Amino acid sequence: MEKKKILFGIILLFGIFIFSLTYISAVGENNYCAEKTIGGAWCQDVPLNEVDQNYRSVPTSCEATSYCKLGTCVDSQEGTCMENTPQKVCEGSGNETGGGVWFDSKVDEIPQCSLGCCLLGEQASFVTQTRCKQLSSLYGLETNYRTDIQSESTCIATATADVKGACVFEKDLKKTCKFTTKGECGKIQGSGNSTEFREGYLCSAEALATNCGPSEKTTLVEGKDEVYFTDTCGNLANIYDANRQKDKTYWEKVVKKSDSCGFGDGNANSATCGNCNYFLGSTGKEYKRNVDSVAPEFGNYLCRDLSCEYKGTNYKHGETWCSTSSENEKNLPGSRYNRLVCYNGEVSVEPCADFRQETCIQSEVNNFKTAACRVNKWQDCVSQANQKDCENTDKRDCQWLSNKCAPKSAPGFNFWKGEGDAESLCSVANNNCIVKYEKSLLSNKFECVKNCECLGNGWAQQQNNLCVSLGDCGSSTNYLGFQGYNNLDDLITISESKKNESSGGGFFG
Repeated sequence: MEKKKILFGIILLFGIFIFSLTYISAVGENNYCAEKTIGGAWCQDVPLNEVDQNYRSVPTSCEATSYCKLGTCVDSQEGTCMENTPQKVCEGSGNETGGGVWFDSKVDEIPQCSLGCCLLGEQASFVTQTRCKQLSSLYGLETNYRTDIQSESTCIATATADVKGACVFEKDLKKTCKFTTKGECGKIQGSGNSTEFREGYLCSAEALATNCGPSEKTTLVEGKDEVYFTDTCGNLANIYDANRQKDKTYWEKVVKKSDSCGFGDGNANSATCGNCNYFLGSTGKEYKRNVDSVAPEFGNYLCRDLSCEYKGTNYKHGETWCSTSSENEKNLPGSRYNRLVCYNGEVSVEPCADFRQETCIQSEVNNFKTAACRVNKWQDCVSQANQKDCENTDKRDCQWLSNKCAPKSAPGFNFWKGEGDAESLCSVANNNCIVKYEKSLLSNKFECVKNCECLGNGWAQQQNNLCVSLGDCGSSTNYLGFQGYNNLDDLITISESKKNESSGGGFFG
C-alpha cells in the first residue's frame, strides 16, 4: 500500500514537471500575460523582460486573465465590430485610447452590429447602418440602407439590379423590347410566359429579333449633357453620331461615352456629334435657329456652345476674369473692381467690395482664366518707413513712391462726410519744397540756385501722383470723367520772401 502511494506521488510530480516544461516551451522562458509590453503591444504572452511594469502582468496565459479577456469591440464612429478583441485593445488606456466600446458578448448578440444592405450607386456592401452612413458620406451619396436584406449574396444581387440592357418580351403577339434596368425588367408583364433581360444590349440589336430598329430621331435625357439616338420603339440608344446612323454595330450594344464620337471635346455647335460635355463648354439643347450657328444633321438637338463674347473677346464657359476698364486701372473716385463670370453663354458681373476695399486678381492655367476678389491690404502703407517693409507683399499691398509708402491700389473714402478720415489720410501727401534764390551782382536780379526743379510742373505732378495713390485725394476726374473740385494749380501755393531771398513751394494733397 505504501509503495503504491509513493509510486502515485512520483507519477503526479512527474506529470506536473512535464506540464511545466511543455507550457514554458510554448511561451518561452517564462509565461507572463502582459497587459502591455515594452514594445507597446497589448495582451501578449511574453517573457518577463518584455513586460511593461507600469501595467498588470501575471504568470499565466492571457486567455486565463480577466483584463485580457476576448470580446467584441464596437467602433461607434466607423460602424465596425471586431470579434475576439481584448478589452484593453478596444478601449485603450490613458492617452492611448482605442476609441471603441467593448462588450463581453458575441457579435450577433449586439444590436449595433446587426448587418444590412448598403447600396452605393451600382455597388453594395453588407455592413452596419453606421458604416453605411460613413461610406455614403465618403462617396458623396445619399444613404440607402436596407434592413430587409439579410444576406450578403442578396445584397450584391440587389446592386446589380440597376444595370441596363434590353428587356425582351411579347405584347399583342409581337416580340418587342424596352431598354431599362434589370430590376425594372422583372416587373414588366408581357403576354408571353416571361421576360428576357440582355445586359448591355440595345433594343435595336438584330440578334434580339424584336420590332425595334434604328431611326434618325434624337432626344435628351434629364440629368445628362449628351444627345442620344432613339430607336423606332422610342427606346434610348447610343450617343448621337451622324456618321454611324447606318452602322448596324452601333445599334447593337451600349457604347460608353469615352468610346463615342468627339470624346475629350465639348463638340459645341457640332452638326454630327452629340457627345456634349458641360465642363468643356457645351450641353444638349433643342436646336434654335436664332441661337445656334449650325443645325444638326439628324434630329432636332445638338451640343449648344456655352462660351461667351464680351467686348470683342471670347471666354469659355466657367471662366472668370477681372474688369479691365480704365476707371479700375486708375482707381478713380467712385470706381470699384469687378469679377466677371461666363456661365451658360451669359456674362454676369460680381462687384468686389465697395470703396475698393477689395481688388480683383486674375490667373490663367492652360488657357483658362480664373479671377477672385481679395482684400486690399492698404491700411498700414503710410506707416512704413523703408522700401523693404513697404513692398512686403505677404503683409500689405503697397508701393514705394516718391520716397513714401503708398497703397498699390488706392482705396476709396467717404470724402463727402465730415466725420470720415479722408482728410487726415490725404494730408500725408502734403509737401513743401524750399527753393533758394540769390541776387546776381551783375544783373541785380534774383536767380534760382537750389531746388529749382520744384518750380516746374514735373514736381507738382509727381506730388499729385503720390496724393491720388493714397485714395480719393488730389486732382483727378471721377469714374464718369468729371473733374473734381480741385485742379493741379489749386493745390500749389507759392510764397516769396525777399528778406530770406527764397521762395517756398507747397503742395496740398
